[in-house]
Amino acid sequence: MSIERVEFNGQPALRQTLPEGDCVVVALHGGHVLSWRTADGIERLYLSPRALFDGHGAIRGGVPVCFPQFNQRGPLPKHGFARNLPWQAKEGDVLALTLHDGPATQAFWPERFALRLQVGLAPGRLRLTLEAHNTGDTPWSFTAALHTYLRVDDAAAASLEGLQGAARWDAVRDRRFSEPAPALRFGEEFDSVYAAPARPLHLAGGGTRLAITQSATCTETVVWNPGPELGARLADLPDDGWRHMLCVEAACIDAPVVLAPGARWTAWQELAALS
Repeated sequence: MSIERVEFNGQPALRQTLPEGDCVVVALHGGHVLSWRTADGIERLYLSPRALFDGHGAIRGGVPVCFPQFNQRGPLPKHGFARNLPWQAKEGDVLALTLHDGPATQAFWPERFALRLQVGLAPGRLRLTLEAHNTGDTPWSFTAALHTYLRVDDAAAASLEGLQGAARWDAVRDRRFSEPAPALRFGEEFDSVYAAPARPLHLAGGGTRLAITQSATCTETVVWNPGPELGARLADLPDDGWRHMLCVEAACIDAPVVLAPGARWTAWQELAALS
């Protein structure tokens, strides 16, 4: 196993490679996982060819960290500030990055905190673990998500199994209901928040097969694909970009987490390639 400092599209990053050939790349900007290739050479994450690497804004694709706010559910910038700031690499045998409060965060949010993202790479498997620590003297609340973009050859040929019966909020139509479908299909804008299932999800078709699991501390699973119409309006996504991505996100958003002084919250998402 090796961890080395590299440049990725002009931005500083860390790359970890296993003897078997599996490889992951994480940008310091945003603590943002950019690439995960399994030993067979297949890229498992989607990164938009139009993604911005200016060191300021969010990167389209990979795994953005949403903290301390999900989407526009609050007064902060969309998805919070963690994905837009530089993180620090932690030296050692474990691939981990940290973000602490400071002038850049206090411009948006007054709280004292520490975030840690640990990237666990194993043959055919990637686990991302996010820890939030209240380092201040007063409690504060937050929402968070690992906003994972999975790569598919064709979203219209892909299916996601494992959410049948789960409570669903369809954000496109603003409807709440129990998911009736044994397998979700895609082809138009899809944006839904589900009560997280107890069992792994399975992504199949579209040129990939993955099992997706998340910690119980992530009480929701978000599934998103912009479809052709919204996708064409996103400047940092090619017109056909929607066909090559599917977001399956481990999230805690419906009920904000309240952290007491000194308390920690840990959540993870794991992706496993299936043969």
